[in-house]
Amino acid sequence: VFLCYTKKKINSPPGCMIILAVSAALDSVLSAFRSICGEDSVSLGEAVREQHGKDESVHRCCPPDVVLFPHCVEEVSALAKVCHNHRLPIIPFGTGTGLEGGVGAVEGGVCFSLRNMDQVLDLHQEDFDVTVEPGVTRKALNAYLRDTGLWFPVDPGADASLCGMAATSASGTNAVRYGTMRENVLNLEVVLADGTIIHTAGKGRRPRKTSAGYNLTNLIVGSEGTLGIITKTTLRLYGIPEAMVSAVCSFPSVQAAVDSTVQILQAGVPIARIEFLDDVMIDACNRFSSLSYPVTPTLFLEFHGSERSLEEQVNTTEDITQSNGGSDFQWARDTETRNRLWKARHDAWYAALALRPGCKAYATDVCVPLSRLPQIIVETKEDLIENRLTGPIAGHVGDGNFHCLMVVDPSDPEEQHRVHLFTERLARRALAMDGTCTGEHGVGLGKRALLREEMGHMAIQVMQSLKDALDPKNLMNPGKILQLTENNNH
Repeated sequence: VFLCYTKKKINSPPGCMIILAVSAALDSVLSAFRSICGEDSVSLGEAVREQHGKDESVHRCCPPDVVLFPHCVEEVSALAKVCHNHRLPIIPFGTGTGLEGGVGAVEGGVCFSLRNMDQVLDLHQEDFDVTVEPGVTRKALNAYLRDTGLWFPVDPGADASLCGMAATSASGTNAVRYGTMRENVLNLEVVLADGTIIHTAGKGRRPRKTSAGYNLTNLIVGSEGTLGIITKTTLRLYGIPEAMVSAVCSFPSVQAAVDSTVQILQAGVPIARIEFLDDVMIDACNRFSSLSYPVTPTLFLEFHGSERSLEEQVNTTEDITQSNGGSDFQWARDTETRNRLWKARHDAWYAALALRPGCKAYATDVCVPLSRLPQIIVETKEDLIENRLTGPIAGHVGDGNFHCLMVVDPSDPEEQHRVHLFTERLARRALAMDGTCTGEHGVGLGKRALLREEMGHMAIQVMQSLKDALDPKNLMNPGKILQLTENNNH
């Protein structure tokens, strides 16, 4: 039975629609779903659907019509074929920790929640790689690796699923040394819209490098579920460094802290982490994480390597920071103290929210060339003060990427409007400096127009052509990344 349906808006957020289906046809589809993955793996419950219609962004909940919990790639493929045959949108769901509305079912449809696929499948210690299913999170993988001497260093703030991290091209505090997901994914198993299963680098392949054909792996990395469902990812692993040490350094001004960052990198210091927190952010972290750092612009730094190499890295970095008016380093040498320090940095989102209880937060995500970083952060700080906005700044400044964690009262339309205008100005300021509107969070719903400005018409047309080739019915996470126009509406 072909599932016919109409779309009708009924008191729903802009873009969110409820699919009104022919009852008998819907029962047929649900029966097919249950026969594939079992009665308990198909949910129509309102609470479950709402849980899977929202991430941690400010975008409003758009629940799917049904949530499926497949157990293996064969089930994902079979379920996708049913959706394809009945023209049902498919929305992949990992842990729901995204920040750009990427899991909202803006056209209704079927959510594929992948939490039951949570196995670490193939660990090759001697080759420094591992293959995992989409239910495996970064913390779970590193716990699994604990006794091997290996680790996976890509660390977004949340304990996100690794396949979800690939889907959004996530990164984090370690990216300055170890790279983002783009540099650390060797192969992907992907289920396409019609249920076809592909391996982007060839089935079972895991070379450290390749020049074989088109780079399908990095086409899927960052595609945010719009081209297929990632069901396995093969990742690079790294040896745990012989020694690690962290430090905190306070500065008299934003300019001094960011200048130090640029100079440290220009000096060739192979620093593992270099994170910037402005005075508002360090005050929030102090309060939330029971710390006592000076409330001034601050750098959190971490060095990895041998004992001898650490000494050289630290000496060079101290010379640079002190030449810019930085304080003496406050050290975190033992594992417990270092973990507490970096937990405080990862909890910055919640620390910002705690500044104004009852408010919501939105994280901007611009990234610019390193030489432009001091200018854009200083200008952004001035913009925040001038427009009376709460937006503590934290950033992976070693990559030129920083976030304003905008805390806004959802019941104050005027403040929301000021925040919207600020974020548009910030993104365009980054684009004017040859940067990007999103360094690591993705495009999702909110940055589609900015993506057009950033990439240009022809590049967007190429992206749309790729989308049309892999997903001609526009079923894979429709409405994300690419903004449909009258000319390319399906």
